[in-house]
Amino acid sequence: MAVWSYDEAFCRNIGLISPEEQQKIKKARIAIAGVGGVGGHYLLTLARTGFERFNIADFDHFEVANFNRQVGATIETIGMHKAEAMKKMALAINPQADIKIFDQGISKDNITEFLKDADVVVDGIDFFNIETRRLLFKEAGDRGIYAITSGPMGFSATLHVFAPHGMGFDEYFDLNDNLPEIDKLIAFGLGLAPKATHLKYIKSSSIDLTKQTGPSLGLACQLCSAFVATEVMNIILKRRKIKAAPYYFQFDPYLQVFKKGHLMMGNKNPVQKLKRWYVKKYFLRV
Repeated sequence: MAVWSYDEAFCRNIGLISPEEQQKIKKARIAIAGVGGVGGHYLLTLARTGFERFNIADFDHFEVANFNRQVGATIETIGMHKAEAMKKMALAINPQADIKIFDQGISKDNITEFLKDADVVVDGIDFFNIETRRLLFKEAGDRGIYAITSGPMGFSATLHVFAPHGMGFDEYFDLNDNLPEIDKLIAFGLGLAPKATHLKYIKSSSIDLTKQTGPSLGLACQLCSAFVATEVMNIILKRRKIKAAPYYFQFDPYLQVFKKGHLMMGNKNPVQKLKRWYVKKYFLRV
């Protein structure tokens, strides 16, 4: 049996990544909040790129309803803690990986420790858990850390990067403490995908904002991981200019379109405000 080594495991990266860059990747620490739908894919994709230092947080356990999209959900992991199961999968790729687990998820009590030594923060939090997401991005920004979010929208994936000294998460999505929960979720969804390519084929009746349910696909989660892992690598290696919010991106392979742009004022943009009003009226009949 061959002896595992870092250089051998990731030698096929060389040519796309230089040996010097591979060492920078090896030394970087990535904090991933949530390792279920998109977050589990983030962890494994980054691990296969050669990242080996992680802080991962999740409070949940795998169940059968996760099978359609969560890479860690298998017959063997039903009932297992997601963070523990995903750590095991990542170590099967890189047995020398340093993975710190936060098995209660993230909160005000542990956010400082979760972000400790992190070079990049990645958002894998459930779509409907908006307050934890706000906490994550605020604290990352306050600590001078780049933070990334990507949404699996229908067959597509979105991408937003938040720079520590650029437009903040709350500023871009136009969120504040006084906004009703439903309004926050609508603002988040529309801010993720200003062009909303997925609305051309998704059945609106499958979305229930009050019950916090909606359809999802594993292929979209995988697409998100390609978006996110590439951007994490770029932030670490500084290969090209980082296009942070209010820049947005959405790739929809089903429609074979790629949408990108600069959303001036974020969700405060008059067009976005009109969309938010219409979506709330449509879904809630108000």
